Amino acid sequence: MLVVHHLNDSRSQRILWLLEELGLPYEVKTYLRDATTRLAPPELKAVHPLGKSPVITEDGATINESGAIIDYVLRRHAAGRLAPPMGTPQYEAHQQWLHYAEGSAMLPLMLLMYVSRLGEAGAPLQPRIEDELANHLGYLNRSLEGRDYLMGADFTAADIQMSFVGEVAGAFGRFEAYPNIAAWVRRFQARPAYRAALEKGGPYSLGPRS
Repeated sequence: MLVVHHLNDSRSQRILWLLEELGLPYEVKTYLRDATTRLAPPELKAVHPLGKSPVITEDGATINESGAIIDYVLRRHAAGRLAPPMGTPQYEAHQQWLHYAEGSAMLPLMLLMYVSRLGEAGAPLQPRIEDELANHLGYLNRSLEGRDYLMGADFTAADIQMSFVGEVAGAFGRFEAYPNIAAWVRRFQARPAYRAALEKGGPYSLGPRS
């Protein structure tokens, strides 16, 4: 049985969503953030030395990192669903999105999150952060022009992996400047499997806004 070691209100929400989209059986083991520090509990270090989520375990294997987990699930369990056929240009583009999400796109958003807590002390960094946000969110917005999803009309795992980028951008009030991202986020948040994953994962601050 595939086990998702799920930290509440975290990136592991998208792994639950992936499994719901595929209709796969799985078990959720939930870990709760410290209410004051918002850090993961030490129990996660017993699963993986980094003490981070998402982590999955299956048949003696332990896999962390969202992109690696998604790639593993697609290869072992998806039977060709949620990704273009291997060996095609579309497959390579799909792989790029899987790596881009955490390799580049999340960095300026994370910097914004942390530097904003510094107040005036963080002011010298803000122009560079804003430049990088415009670069990456602009790229994503242009990529979605005329498309329902990142690969076109078809929803894929690329949308799941990149969803956190779109949702965090929305939390920082960037939807007005990037309407294609806003429409894409609303579109994928309306999917039944997304809603089912919310039921499994518990409160999620980046979820649909009324």
